[in-house]
Amino acid sequence: MAGTITTDVIGGRGTPPPPAQNFGGGDGDSGGRGAHRRASITGLLVLLAASVMFFAAFTSAFFVRRGMSDDWLSTPMPRILWLNTGVLLASSIAIELARRSLHSGQRTAFNRYWTGATILGALFLGGQYAAWRELHSAGFYLATNPSSSFFFLLTCVHAVHLVGGITALGYIDVQAFLLRLGPGKRTAVDVSAYFWHFLDAIWIFLMALFFFWG
Repeated sequence: MAGTITTDVIGGRGTPPPPAQNFGGGDGDSGGRGAHRRASITGLLVLLAASVMFFAAFTSAFFVRRGMSDDWLSTPMPRILWLNTGVLLASSIAIELARRSLHSGQRTAFNRYWTGATILGALFLGGQYAAWRELHSAGFYLATNPSSSFFFLLTCVHAVHLVGGITALGYIDVQAFLLRLGPGKRTAVDVSAYFWHFLDAIWIFLMALFFFWG
């Protein structure tokens, strides 16, 4: 059976998606979407594994450098980071609500929630820039001390990943408003959502890292 938005990663059977006319034809309804979905999920898993290894390597370096000498000075956590965290969590909730709306064929609700998630992602980036500016104003820069170096490096790398995620969300958003979110594009919805939730989890990890040990 052709893969659908409700099919699991290994191609199990599930409830058929809403009729294609609810969301537009997209890129066709030809066979082979199951194989395309599996390939897309596999590609995503490879990307996530590489990202986890990257952040794990720098986390290890963080703890090694922290214990090497007494020149480690804690970097203050700008208060806006807590607001940014709430914004990012809200965006993940909006994405899940959008996916459920897609499952039940509610096109208007999907557009509303997905657009909201995209906007919240952009707001998070704006909040990150404000946090960096606040640290600069307080005299903390990339080369100020090891703690600030790791803070700027890891948060900037996370922001770069987030730009990629927002680009994917924006693409899906445009396709939905153009009524082109047919069965052939619903795998892209899942892949984008999974990647976004991953970025959310990484951010929570970074907040804990710098709050307790930064």
